[in-house]
Amino acid sequence: MKLNNKRTILVGLAFLSISAFWQMYDSVMNLILTGTFHLNETLSGAIMAADNILALFLLPLFGSLSDRTSTRIGKRTPYIIAGTAFAVILMNILPFLDNSYAAEPSLFKLVSFIIVLGLLLVAMGVYRSPAVALMPDVTPKPLRSKANAIINLMGAVGGIIYLAVSAVMYPTEKVAGLDHVNYQPLFLTVSAIMVAAIVILLLTIREPKLAAENQALERRHPEWDLAQDDGSGHEVLPAPVKRSLGFLLASIALWFIAYNGVTTWFSRYVAEVMGEALGGASTCLLVATAGAIVSYIPIGVIASKIGRKRTIMGGIILLAVCFLLGFVLTTHYRSIQPIMFAVFALVGLAWAAINVNSLPMVVEMCKGSDIGKFTGYYYTASMAAQVVTPILAGTLMRVIDYQVLFPYAAVFAALSFVTMIFVRHGDAKVAAKKGLEAFEDLDD
Repeated sequence: MKLNNKRTILVGLAFLSISAFWQMYDSVMNLILTGTFHLNETLSGAIMAADNILALFLLPLFGSLSDRTSTRIGKRTPYIIAGTAFAVILMNILPFLDNSYAAEPSLFKLVSFIIVLGLLLVAMGVYRSPAVALMPDVTPKPLRSKANAIINLMGAVGGIIYLAVSAVMYPTEKVAGLDHVNYQPLFLTVSAIMVAAIVILLLTIREPKLAAENQALERRHPEWDLAQDDGSGHEVLPAPVKRSLGFLLASIALWFIAYNGVTTWFSRYVAEVMGEALGGASTCLLVATAGAIVSYIPIGVIASKIGRKRTIMGGIILLAVCFLLGFVLTTHYRSIQPIMFAVFALVGLAWAAINVNSLPMVVEMCKGSDIGKFTGYYYTASMAAQVVTPILAGTLMRVIDYQVLFPYAAVFAALSFVTMIFVRHGDAKVAAKKGLEAFEDLDD
């Protein structure tokens, strides 16, 4: 059995478009809310958390709806098309309102901005779970860690494209001293990336055919299923598997509290603590994303040899250590230093080890007909965490000090290690290959 890497890369274009958007959202939106609309950190964090509050309901809903959808173009594709189309339109209204408010503030413009932002977050929620569920739909269970490595690689490509664009368009020397920064060109660029990615996906991937082929393969391998059928066609998880799923979802929530706390507030953090602008923050995150990109494929191979759980736990330890180093370095230096790039590259490696294996562990515990629902569980856990962390981290930085950010992240990363100890299922392995055979799965 061999992973079709070319097809997996094309499927990953949906995640590329999603990641490019969220990378921009995390790094720019809090700058607009605090800079243009002059909201404090707590209010800004609350608005930043709105996407995660909506996601608690939208992602499981549309994941389950897509499981039950049947169209000529597939289960997931209609949601991907509709969500992307509405998102691209709405996201380009935001910088227009931002610029207008900066020129002439009014309550109507602020309210309009928040309404459009809410509609945009709904549009993104429509297709996020279906887009991510597309990979396990067309990939056999034993190969999903390797496939998810490629999917995350594509997401990292989307993020790195955004970070490179923002670093070039908005360097510190260009925006320093400006009363207002016009982000319209940045939003237009990201929307173009999203449209191009989805168009290529639609032209190259025939979802119904590929999903049917994978279902036929999995029917020939009933030993892959951890779930049991109760006789009425409904899935029933055995108690030990259900317990593992609970601890795994708790771990996901905890490490997202840690990681998203940093990514949400890092641009503001370096501005307050180090005096760096968006370009400096983007460069650090660019290095972290590059570290993840070069790690995804090796991490997928490592997980196939030592197991998903061990790989994740190693990544958690490295992530916590890097956050502690981040605290030391950003409080010691007054500008971005080369040693920080090394630390952020290791952050990327650690996050790759966690991300490549966590979603496959969740969907490993379900039947093929429930992939969308279990993908929704994964995102419910991650988004619940991200509802809490922008507000909690923002409040702690305001009440205590901005320097609390990295210790805060390290503590929650350590807690995720504890809960991960109790996860006993979802750790499927494939036989490790030796020598040149190890590279076979990288062929088309």
